[in-house]
Amino acid sequence: MKRLALLPALALACASSAMAEPAGDPVRGKTVFARCTACHDLNTGTTRLGPSLKGIVGRTSGTMPGFNYSAAMKDKAVVWSPSTLDAYLAAPAKTIPGNRMAFPPLANVQDRADLIAFLGQSAR
Repeated sequence: MKRLALLPALALACASSAMAEPAGDPVRGKTVFARCTACHDLNTGTTRLGPSLKGIVGRTSGTMPGFNYSAAMKDKAVVWSPSTLDAYLAAPAKTIPGNRMAFPPLANVQDRADLIAFLGQSAR
């Protein structure tokens, strides 16, 4: 009888882990980041078409000194975390309407996880 009572909890635990975000691989993320280097780099204070991504995790959108952000990016004031970066990379125009990032959404969930792991490791 006790075993039967545990089955729903076990099923829920398995379903929750299956729905969890994939673990990111920073080594593969460096390869994904190569797509971003036309506009971004990881050097503090160095801007290209986009702001430096050094220290992006934990930073508030629109606050990197020396970069002229869109009003939408400044006004959104989102704190970049793995989950907010994932949402933005999946749908930049939907997540922050009016932002100027011209890069298309990064549709592949694993690519996003890998990129975020790389940024978190590299951009300190």
